[in-house]
Amino acid sequence: MINLFKNGAYLVHGNEIIPEEELSRAEATLGRKIQKEEAQKGTIAYGILKAHNQNGDMDSLKIRFDALTSHDITYVGIIQTAKASGMENFPMPYILTCCHNSLCAVGGTINEDDHMFGLSAAQKYGGIFVPPHMAVIHQYMREMHAGCGKMILGSDSHTRYGALGTMAVGEGGGELDKQILKDTWDNPYPGVVAVYLTGSPKPWVGPHDIALAICRAVYKNGYVKNKVMEFVGPGVSSMTTDYRNAVDVMTTETTCLSSIWRTDEDTRAFLKEHHREGDYKKLDPAEVAYYDGCVQVDLSTVKPMIALPFHPSNAYEIDELNANLGDILRETEKKAAEVAQGRAAYSLTDKIHDGKLQVQQGVIGGCAGGNYVNVVEAANLLRGRAIGSGEFTLNVYPSSMPVYMDLAKKGMLTDLMAAGAVVKTAFCGPCFGAGDTPNNDGLSIRHTTRNFPNREGSKPGQGQMAAVALMDARSIAATAANNGRLTSAEEFADAFGNVPAYHFDDSAYKARVYNGFGNPEPEKELFYGPNIKDWPEMPALGDNILLKVCSKILDPVTTTDELIPSGETSSYRSNPMGLAEFTLSRRDPEYVGRTKAVKELELAREAGKDLSEVDKVLARVQGLPGSATLANTEIGSMVYANKPGDGSAREQAASCQRVIGGLANITQDYATKRYRSNVINWGMLPFHLKGEPTDFEVGDWIYVPEIRKVLDGDLETIPAYVVKESGTVPLTLYSKPLTEEERAIIKAGCLINYNRMKKAK
Repeated sequence: MINLFKNGAYLVHGNEIIPEEELSRAEATLGRKIQKEEAQKGTIAYGILKAHNQNGDMDSLKIRFDALTSHDITYVGIIQTAKASGMENFPMPYILTCCHNSLCAVGGTINEDDHMFGLSAAQKYGGIFVPPHMAVIHQYMREMHAGCGKMILGSDSHTRYGALGTMAVGEGGGELDKQILKDTWDNPYPGVVAVYLTGSPKPWVGPHDIALAICRAVYKNGYVKNKVMEFVGPGVSSMTTDYRNAVDVMTTETTCLSSIWRTDEDTRAFLKEHHREGDYKKLDPAEVAYYDGCVQVDLSTVKPMIALPFHPSNAYEIDELNANLGDILRETEKKAAEVAQGRAAYSLTDKIHDGKLQVQQGVIGGCAGGNYVNVVEAANLLRGRAIGSGEFTLNVYPSSMPVYMDLAKKGMLTDLMAAGAVVKTAFCGPCFGAGDTPNNDGLSIRHTTRNFPNREGSKPGQGQMAAVALMDARSIAATAANNGRLTSAEEFADAFGNVPAYHFDDSAYKARVYNGFGNPEPEKELFYGPNIKDWPEMPALGDNILLKVCSKILDPVTTTDELIPSGETSSYRSNPMGLAEFTLSRRDPEYVGRTKAVKELELAREAGKDLSEVDKVLARVQGLPGSATLANTEIGSMVYANKPGDGSAREQAASCQRVIGGLANITQDYATKRYRSNVINWGMLPFHLKGEPTDFEVGDWIYVPEIRKVLDGDLETIPAYVVKESGTVPLTLYSKPLTEEERAIIKAGCLINYNRMKKAK
């Protein structure tokens, strides 16, 4: 059972959650009057944020983090940006992992060239470099860096270490560059929502089941959007820390800002086993703590879950699905048709055989599924069984080399392989389409983090379509034991619960991980492969702007993967212009050609050339504010989307727009803070539209006068005009609050320009 409180809640003595409207009962329980403003300071989150805030004003946070982390899709661009901005060294531990582009099958040498760049950067600037196949980014951070009361910033959306008492945030690369350049992460004080846990999970219920149940309850209603999820209550201690880690990482899929858990002796034991008992501190809410909402979860009522395509919140109990198989799958097929847009066919009902759903593939791995306890439980079920010689396959990726080594010593990997599973090294690829792409029309069940459209690697534009359903490792193993027929782990209830104690052996890390923090070697030359390119120059913002509508997306939500595809494109992410060729390629294939044509107009304008097409547009806005001319009016492209940026923190979703002409986005809202931050850091204007997008279409021009002056104002009303042959149509835009620094970044044209200007002063 999951219950969402209508309003806020008071947690008293850490073990009684009381709705805000029952304040008198909370006061009676506490034995004194409660001041809400003081109780708000009683959360764990408040204490950690206060300790890291450089501002003194808790309403407007300026946070300095304890450590940074990036993987090999993002660290090259981040380091290139910091280098262009005047970086001298890494002022805090910066961990560079190689877990996304570990394979070198696409693009020749370019993946390994990126890894060599990462190693040389760690040597030059004093960083920590984790080579390919050693660990996925978040498992390494759990094992080696997360600790109670810390804050960590990562350039991956699943940067979550709350179960270890660390408030971690996933952001675009620009926010990491600010930390490297000794600036701050600026954010209004967030709401804090209690996740109050009672009971204990059944042995056959895993962390993914709990996470998917919570995602289903809170995602669509935005209950925790941009808030901190604080896990409290007696149910926390019913789970091991390794188990909690796998629940915690999925909080990203709720669109919350960060997470934090109360800590206990199991947290201490986890850190002690990882040779870091000194990083333990007991974290508990104060005697009374006020929360802006509460998600109440009775863990004993959670059943094995499945999240059908195309979102982790599209979740059902497996028993519920099996009881209504045809009806639910037909609804999913309708969603698949919307995703495919006539370019490919996808069906699920044809996979129903004798009342059971036949699955083609299973994957257990990454930061969610590859944890020790998950793999052990899968091995426990499959020991002595076989997955069969039919179409179903099973791949297992332990999350780090120490986890792999201990599983091997205990014979768990042998049990899995004897059952027909293939065991591989630590790799994030199956989570974003760089490994284990299913067959066309196939269904993959995965204990990974996401199942967004085409994230598994299929290409509807080429007639291919596959999809992913998320499940816990226990139910994936149960399905494997039934040769791929979808099965709840509860059918094998007696298989679970026998998990031997984990032993952490860090000898592989000692042998291979480069730890240069505090010892930079400035004389070291960075390694550049032929695909590693510098960021192109970007102009400062003009006095006025003229935007051409180059894409108009009316989907309820647009994911980061749709803005810039994952999978095979990841190998080009050290080449800004090369990667930009893929922008919106799966959603609006004509977008790149349109925006590049606009970019050519802007380059011609900067060169002082005559532009008859633009002159005609400017002639129609004469008499409007701004006194627009070619000299004072910057030309750029614009994307409209209702709610863009759900999912990944990859800054390339914004930078790719920018480098080929993007100057603004117009939205109803931004799906996540991190995508909006990326838009700002790349010098694009984060507009919102008042009303519906009925006044403009692709190919129209939108004139926004005196934009630099507008950025000095309150941003609540921004006049704009759709320019048509018959005249102009007023359009009212606005922006949610921007800090002074964010306004300055946009005026400068991008974060790189802003930092150069600041350093020159």
